[in-house]
Amino acid sequence: MTNYLFIESRDPFESLDVRFVAETATALKERGHTVTVFLVQNGVLASRRAARDSYLARLAEAGVTLLADDFSLSERGIQPAELHAGVQPASIETLVDALVEENTKAIWH
Repeated sequence: MTNYLFIESRDPFESLDVRFVAETATALKERGHTVTVFLVQNGVLASRRAARDSYLARLAEAGVTLLADDFSLSERGIQPAELHAGVQPASIETLVDALVEENTKAIWH
């Protein structure tokens, strides 16, 4: 199995093509791969529990690991208690560690 790591930096409310990440990540997970979506920069805006129509709920239900850069969260005033139940805050070091794992393919979006 391959590990897929999607790095999402786009604001889902301004960029409709974040659906690519949701559809592709879900399809890969259904095929038995390990899939992680790491939210950075404006990508973390979707991580708020109160965010309208967040695609993250569907990813969490599919079993995709959801991480949000703690620095990006802090810069946008998003507290850990405000996060969607499936999203965990993580450091950029976590991202770097995931990138160098064997058999990992990264897709920056």
